[in-house]
Amino acid sequence: MPDNEGHPDPDEMTLAAILNALNDPHRRRVIRELAQAEDGEERTCASFDLPVSKATLTHHFRVLRESGLIRQVNRGNSRAAQLRRADIDARFPGLLDLLSEE
Repeated sequence: MPDNEGHPDPDEMTLAAILNALNDPHRRRVIRELAQAEDGEERTCASFDLPVSKATLTHHFRVLRESGLIRQVNRGNSRAAQLRRADIDARFPGLLDLLSEE
């Protein structure tokens, strides 16, 4: 069962939800950038400078969070996103490597 913030446990992460989240080029870009950063690095949602409205940005990060790809934490008046690298690598080995080859 997802936690109060909507983050699924690793065993609840499904390939269908992950692939659905990665189907969008903006969301793939977010995951690629987080995958290239140092492990544990957090970035605010606005720092990705996606060419979308605030509502659409919120939607994209909700999809990424609910799929299990990212963990979001409140940072005052913004939210920071962090790649769930260890959980993804344990559940779907090699997936992040495939994204970096794109």
